[in-house]
Amino acid sequence: MPVRREDDSDSEVEEDVELVPKVDVDVTKLTPLSPIVISKQATINLGTIGHVAHGKSTVVKAISGVMTVRFKNELVRNITIKLGYANAKIYKCENEACPRPGNYRSYRSDKEDNPPCERPGCGHRMKLIRHVSFVDCPGHDILMATMLNGAAVMDAALLLIAANETCPQPQTSEHLAAVEIMKLEHLIILQNKVDLIKEAQALEHQKSIAAFVKGTVADSSPIVPISAQLKYNIDAVNEYIVKRIPIPVRDFTSDPRLIVIRQARKLTTSRAASRAASILTGVLRLGMEVEIRPGIVTKDSSGRNRCQPIYSRIVSLHAESNQLQFAVPGGLIGVGTKIDPTLCRADRLVGQVLGAVGKLPQIFTELEISLFLLRRLLGVKTEDKKQTKVAKLVKGELLLINIGSTSTGGRVLSVKADLAKIQLTSPACTEVGEKVALSRRIDKHWRLVGWGSVQRGTVLEVD
Repeated sequence: MPVRREDDSDSEVEEDVELVPKVDVDVTKLTPLSPIVISKQATINLGTIGHVAHGKSTVVKAISGVMTVRFKNELVRNITIKLGYANAKIYKCENEACPRPGNYRSYRSDKEDNPPCERPGCGHRMKLIRHVSFVDCPGHDILMATMLNGAAVMDAALLLIAANETCPQPQTSEHLAAVEIMKLEHLIILQNKVDLIKEAQALEHQKSIAAFVKGTVADSSPIVPISAQLKYNIDAVNEYIVKRIPIPVRDFTSDPRLIVIRQARKLTTSRAASRAASILTGVLRLGMEVEIRPGIVTKDSSGRNRCQPIYSRIVSLHAESNQLQFAVPGGLIGVGTKIDPTLCRADRLVGQVLGAVGKLPQIFTELEISLFLLRRLLGVKTEDKKQTKVAKLVKGELLLINIGSTSTGGRVLSVKADLAKIQLTSPACTEVGEKVALSRRIDKHWRLVGWGSVQRGTVLEVD
C-alpha cells in the first residue's frame, strides 16, 4: 500500500479540510489573461539567464521589487545558488497620450489591479495586462544542473549580458545553448551595466552581442541597454515583455500535473509542508486529493529500487503573499499539503511530479533516448580546440541527466547510432517524448554535452 505520510491524525485532517472553502470555477472559460486569474497569480514563466554576476537577480528585483537571494549562504557570498523566484504585475496606463515606454510599469504581485499612473499630471489609472513569474537561475558553471532544472518551466527568457565585460563570457554561451535545447523561442537580450561605460563602448559592445547571437534562437531578439541597479530603461523591458513575448497556450481542462522545482522557505500552515512548483496542465483546487511520484524511494534486500508514492491533500495555495482558491498553469505556486515536513527537507521532493491521484505518468528506472551531442563544449575557456570537442558516449560512463526539473545520475548501458540506453541512479517520473539534457563531468564540473528525448524505458511498478 502507498504511504500517506501525513503528520496529523485522520480526524485532524478531516477537520482541516472542513475549513477549506469549496471552489466553484468553470475552467473551460479561463484563459491566461482572465482578470480573475492574473489578479492573484502569474501565468507566464520568464527565466533570467547569463554569466555569473551579470545582474540576473538585480534585474528581477528592479522589475518585481523582490530580492530572490534569500538563503544565508547566498547572502554571505552574494550569489544565487538555488533557483530564485519572484512574481511581478505589469501595467499600462489607460491614457493613450501617456508617452511610451513610461506608460508601462511593474510592481509586486500584491499590488492593486488599477493603481493610479505615477506620471505627474496624467491623472489616469493603469490597467493590469500581465502577471509574470521570474525563474532566477544561478550563473556559476558548477550550478549548471540547477539552471537546467529552471529551464524546464520557462516560457521565455531574459538573457543578461554585462556591458563592462567582453561578450560572450563562458556561461553566457552555455545558458543560451541550454534554452535552445529546451526549445525556447522567445528571448529578450538585456545589455546591463551600461552606466559603467561610455556610449561609444556600449555601441561597440552591442555589435559584439549581435555577432554572438547570430544564427542562434536569439538572432532576432531585441537588445535593450539597461542599468538594473539604477532601474534605467526598466519600463522599456516591461514593454518588450508585453509586446515580444506571446501568451503561451495553456491546458486548463486536463488532469492537473505540476513539477516541484524547490522547497518553500517556510511552512504555510501548522505542521504542513509547502513546496514551490509550476503547474504544467490542469487546475489545482483547495481540498483536492493529490499524489506525488516517485515519492519515497528505497532499496530492497537485493539492491533494487522501490517506490512508494505519497498521497496527501492540498490545504493551501499561494502565489507569494496572495492566497489562492485555485491555481492554473504557468507561474510558480506554493502548494501546502499535510505531508510530514521531514520528507521535504533539503529539497528532497524537488523534481518530483504532483497531480491527481492515479493520473500521473509512470516511473522509469532505465530510459532509451534519441541522442544529439554538441560538437564542442560550451562555457570552457581554452585555446586548444581539440580539448573542447565533445567525445561520443562510452558504455559504462556516468552522466548527469536532467528530465524536467529532476537531476539524477545515469550510467550508459549501450549506444547505437543516435540511440542511448541509460540506467538511472534514482527512478524518475516521466513520459515518452519528454526532453532530456545530458551533462558529463569534465575538470570536476558538470558540462552540458547533449540532449535528447525519451523514446521508451523500463517501468518500475509502485508498491
